[in-house]
Amino acid sequence: MIRVVVYLPDGSPGLGCLGEAELDVVDAAAAELVLPEVTVSDERGGQLLDDGLVFDPAAGGGPLAGQVANRQARAFGVVNVAFHTQRALRYAADLLGHGVPHLIVRIGMHDQPRRWRGGHYRLPDPVDDEPVRVHPDGEVHLGGGAAFVHSAAGRYFHAPAHNAAIVCHEVGHHLTRHTADFRLNRLRPPTDQISGKTGIDEGTADVFAAIMLGHPDIYGWHRAHIPESDQRRRKLDRRWTMAAFRGGRDHDQHADGTVWASACWSARQRVVAAGWPPSRFDAMLLRGLERFDRDNRPGGSLLNGTAERTQADALRPRRHFSRLLAGMTATDPELAPAVLAAMAEHGIRIGASNSKLRDAAQNGGAR
Repeated sequence: MIRVVVYLPDGSPGLGCLGEAELDVVDAAAAELVLPEVTVSDERGGQLLDDGLVFDPAAGGGPLAGQVANRQARAFGVVNVAFHTQRALRYAADLLGHGVPHLIVRIGMHDQPRRWRGGHYRLPDPVDDEPVRVHPDGEVHLGGGAAFVHSAAGRYFHAPAHNAAIVCHEVGHHLTRHTADFRLNRLRPPTDQISGKTGIDEGTADVFAAIMLGHPDIYGWHRAHIPESDQRRRKLDRRWTMAAFRGGRDHDQHADGTVWASACWSARQRVVAAGWPPSRFDAMLLRGLERFDRDNRPGGSLLNGTAERTQADALRPRRHFSRLLAGMTATDPELAPAVLAAMAEHGIRIGASNSKLRDAAQNGGAR
C-alpha cells in the first residue's frame, strides 16, 4: 500500500476534502499507474509520477497555470482517478461477491481540436471515432479539462480527473456492462459492441456515483449554475417521477435516467429510515443488475448478423425500469416492501413498460 493525497468524499457536492489515503499499486510508470483492478494513464505523456504519489492538485492546473503547477495537477489527477476507481470497484466486488474485468482509464482524451472536460465509457464500437483501439472489456475516457469552475473557494480548472463524480459515474457504466449488460454486448463480436447508453444505464451510473460520494447532488460542483429544478443538474433528491420521463432515441438519456436514479435514491433513504444500513440497498441494486440479466436474456443469439429486428426486440425490454426493479426485489425479499413503496411514489411499479408508467404518471399518478 502506498500513501497518496486525494480528494476524499465529505458529503458535499464539492470536490471533497483533501486528505491522505492508501492505494494498492502493482506498478508505476512515468504517466501510468497499474492497480489490481484498473490501469490509469495520462495519454498526454511526460514524466508525471516520481518516487512518491503525493501531489498538489494546484487548482486543477490548466492553460493559465505554470509548467510546474500543471504537472502537479496532472499527476494528482492520475492518482485521484486511481483511488476513486479502486475504491468503487472494491466496494462493488465486496457486495457482489466477485470482481469485474480489469478497467482501463485514459486521461487527456479528445483534447484536439478543442479541449474537453467530460468523460465517457467506451467499448469497441465501429460508430465511435476513438483515437485509440478500445479494449473489448471497456474503457473510461476523461478529457484533459476545459473552462473554470468559480465558487467561494476561488477559481478551479475543471479537470475531470479531479472530479470524483465523473469518475464514479463512468465506473458505474463498467459495472452495468459486466452485470446487467443492458445492450447485450456479450452476445456481440468483441470488436462490434454498442457504446450508446439507455436511460436505465445512465440512471444506474448516477445513483452509483451518489452512493460512492454519499450525497445526491452529484454534479452540484461543476453544474451549480444549473437550477436544481432542471433535470440537467441531475440532482437525485428532487424526487423526479415518471411524469418527467420522455423516452425515444432523440431524447437525452441522461435526463430520463435521472428519474430512475432519483427513485433509487429515495428507496435507499427509505431503507435507512427503516433501520437497515445503506449498504443493504446497495447490495440489492448491484445483485439486482445480475438478476436482471439472467431473467431477461433472449432465447437466441445476436452473433453473426442476426436480423436487426430481432436485436431490437431483444433489447427493448432491457430498457424498462420495472424489470430491473423486479430483479432487485427478488434478491432481497425482506427489503422489497420498503423499496417498492418508495419506487411507487416516483411512478415506478413492476409489470409495466416505461411508456405505460409515464402515461399513468401524467394522467394523475405520481408527479
